[in-house]
Amino acid sequence: MTFDASQLLAYTPMLILIVMGCVILLAETFVKGQSRAGLAWLGVAACVASLIAVVVQWPDAAEPASHFDGMLVVDRMSLYLDGAFIVASLLTLLFAPPYLREQGFEFGEFYALVLFGAAGMVMVAHATHMVSLLIGIETMSLAAYVLTGCWRKSLRSSEGAMKYFLMGAFATSFLVYGIALVYGTTGGEMSYAGIAAKVNAATKAPLFFLGEYFILVALAFKVAAVPFHMWAPDAYEGAPTPVTGFMAAGVKAAAFGAIIRLLGSAFASPALVFDVTGWANVLAAGAAITMTIGNLAAVRQENVKRLLAYSSIGHAGYLLLGVVAGGLGVASAKPAVLFYLVTYTFTTLGAFGVVAWIGSRKDERLFIDDWKGIAAERPGVALAMTIFLLSLGGVPPTGGFFGKFYLFKAAMESPQLYWLVVLAVLNSVVSVYYYLRIVVAMYFYDATRPLVPTEGATMRAGLLLTAIAVVLLGVFPSTFVDWAGPIALK
Repeated sequence: MTFDASQLLAYTPMLILIVMGCVILLAETFVKGQSRAGLAWLGVAACVASLIAVVVQWPDAAEPASHFDGMLVVDRMSLYLDGAFIVASLLTLLFAPPYLREQGFEFGEFYALVLFGAAGMVMVAHATHMVSLLIGIETMSLAAYVLTGCWRKSLRSSEGAMKYFLMGAFATSFLVYGIALVYGTTGGEMSYAGIAAKVNAATKAPLFFLGEYFILVALAFKVAAVPFHMWAPDAYEGAPTPVTGFMAAGVKAAAFGAIIRLLGSAFASPALVFDVTGWANVLAAGAAITMTIGNLAAVRQENVKRLLAYSSIGHAGYLLLGVVAGGLGVASAKPAVLFYLVTYTFTTLGAFGVVAWIGSRKDERLFIDDWKGIAAERPGVALAMTIFLLSLGGVPPTGGFFGKFYLFKAAMESPQLYWLVVLAVLNSVVSVYYYLRIVVAMYFYDATRPLVPTEGATMRAGLLLTAIAVVLLGVFPSTFVDWAGPIALK
């Protein structure tokens, strides 16, 4: 393998996150007293520096550049997703310090693990080889497992982490076994380009199809698609609330980034897409089941975190619709999926940020009835939560509305997906009902007890940034879609 320094410089955003994560681990040894807020600010500085590095690289990424013998690539798609991962990490680092101090378990490893998880997400977005994909997914996942269970005195956190870890290990076994089958049936190919070149000969081997679907099953676990979603509600409920937002936004975006690149290169052959058993038909059925079960299950939830968890499953179904449209040759589908991921990232992080803000150590307020009268006591926070919920439901003029608009519009370009678009619209209508349950509780009922929120300047800053971002995504959607647009041509 040839190597030069420029290959490392091309991955400066990821290296900044890794190095600063190590620095935070070392710096915690010298931090005196209870507060670890300074370590969080080191993480914020790393995210800002990484984001600047992404912006600097953007002009040169119009033409994809492959490195490390085809294991990683730098292009507009990967940098677009890098921005989403880094922003998700930055917002998590803003929401976390007040929450951790209030709950009494602030420690420096938390902030380092957020950066390590983000670095894994970045590697997944850049991966063009099965080995680099596996390394990225496991780096991201191990950080997420530990973050889920880091609330050591909470049985819910430990239970959620255990379920997440066991199901994640199960998914990894599918991924490794699938990679092995693809490797064997393609004559030793593990790069996406190499697999694509050998796919016509490999499709004669049934084991190749088995390996392909094993890999897709592993990624379906990561996006919490039905029937591989059972871990999500318990993990989301048990994890510290800022971690839940980080998982729901970052991990899902990274897994969809992997799916888009994998299906658009290694498994893009018409023999794999359009056949009766092709992945387009399988994912279309999966999208229908995922969005329907996710939304119908959310209707029955009284716990806000579980409601948002099932909502997240529903959104995975919408995104799978966009993936299928891209596989059927719709050029606008990839930009639509990427724009949807960005809007979903800001909206979900903001919603879980409000959930973290509203409670305290003695009164977490995790049920819808606990939100009664919030608008009278904290109108600004209630307005922010309303914006996030309306965006998740796809109500104009929020970013979520245009995310669904572009996604459904792209899918409508393929007559084969008309039925799925109609089902997605009906599911969106159902989702508005359960999102409005929270809004009604905040605005139309009197408070049952005084509100004692988790106060913190960084948390207020995070809520303000996410609310502004969701509004701007709704006011100027074409700008963000244009940034993603060239990806459809790659």
